Amino acid sequence: MLVNHKKVVVKGVNIFYREAGLKENPTILLLHGFPSSSHMYRNLIPELMEEFHVVAPDYPGFGNSDQPEINEFEYTFSNYALLMNEFVEQLNLEKFSIYVHDYGAPVGFRLACEHPERIQAIVTQNGNAYEEGLMSAWDPVRTYWENPNQENKDNIKFLLSADFTKHQYTNGTREPEHISPDAWNMDQFVLDRAGNDEIQLALQYDYRNNVKQYPNWQKFFRTYQPPTLAIWGKNDMFFGPEGALAFQRDINDCEVHLLNTGHFPLEEDLKTSANLIKQFLQDRL
Repeated sequence: MLVNHKKVVVKGVNIFYREAGLKENPTILLLHGFPSSSHMYRNLIPELMEEFHVVAPDYPGFGNSDQPEINEFEYTFSNYALLMNEFVEQLNLEKFSIYVHDYGAPVGFRLACEHPERIQAIVTQNGNAYEEGLMSAWDPVRTYWENPNQENKDNIKFLLSADFTKHQYTNGTREPEHISPDAWNMDQFVLDRAGNDEIQLALQYDYRNNVKQYPNWQKFFRTYQPPTLAIWGKNDMFFGPEGALAFQRDINDCEVHLLNTGHFPLEEDLKTSANLIKQFLQDRL
């Protein structure tokens, strides 16, 4: 069985996605984080595709999807969610589980709130929905939220640098030499595209609106009780383990595993993550 690499036009934008597995099997929608793309799932998809139908799209401005000009496309998480909802409908995905990482959480949780009947389960891997999950690494970005002037904007441009992209992958890992540089080099290739810096800074600013949505997402968890698996890199500089444990406040069937790694657990704990996902979903779907 092979992974397919496809594109579909959604609202005039070419959306690249990876797809594998039989469509008769339960579907998992893999939603990526910053600064990555569906490339972050390159090793997870083969682990899941025998038992599941797996779909992993790239958002506009990420990976192999189109990068519309910033004055032609609204780079907000709300708009990403609208686009992904259309994507899901074009692919006729009627019921699915969502796997969310980082930026994937505000996209995926908006999808879930809009269509709770579609969501069979949630897997969150450093995909936050609680204030206590936000670490001090957010402080420069919070300053920009509170006062979006040029100086504060310039102060978060380091987030787009090659050194910081590598740092996101290696910080908090047990063995940094286990992490392939292909991961951060692939991400940096896209970050360095003309115009991408303004897109990424716009998303950093819009992230404040995700925090405002946390109470709504928590209400969704309490109301609909989606079975939830949190597999968290506990040394993540952005999203601390308190964010993983907080899901258990609102969701009765919530399993939490704190892994001794950083922001991208799949880079260091692929097998552990894949086995936990398969066991959790097979027991519930």
